[in-house]
Amino acid sequence: MILHTFSDGGARGNPGPAAIGVVLCEPDGKIVHEFAECIGAMTNNKAEYRAMLKALELAKARKATRLIAHGDSELIIFQLQGLYRIKNPDLRTLAEKVKSVASAFEAVDWKQVPREHPMISRADKLLNQALNRQKSRGALIPAVQKPPQGELF
Repeated sequence: MILHTFSDGGARGNPGPAAIGVVLCEPDGKIVHEFAECIGAMTNNKAEYRAMLKALELAKARKATRLIAHGDSELIIFQLQGLYRIKNPDLRTLAEKVKSVASAFEAVDWKQVPREHPMISRADKLLNQALNRQKSRGALIPAVQKPPQGELF
């Protein structure tokens, strides 16, 4: 069975409070599952990787055998495709986890799409709703240290 995954991760503050949103669709575009959750404080790029990882785990649980994994982050998609090197050790670890889960499928195609794509917009809306719910409940979010000057991630 083929599924399309659409995942998005975001952090308010980068680093800051972060959440992920995932939409799973059949090839005809029918949505079969949606998911969102807050994941603590981290950078946008880490949240993007965590969203992709969750998308693969959810697709695996639905017995998918082949995936087309969509994301709006050029960095993440191109790193997973092997077009960009992964210099940051934390991102390298997350990429290895994503690739490990991906190896359980017959095939995974990584596809970068614009953030305006309707399903990416939907995943983004889901993650922002999760962050807003957490904020309205007054949930405590741990303080995050800013990375040293010069670091990109």
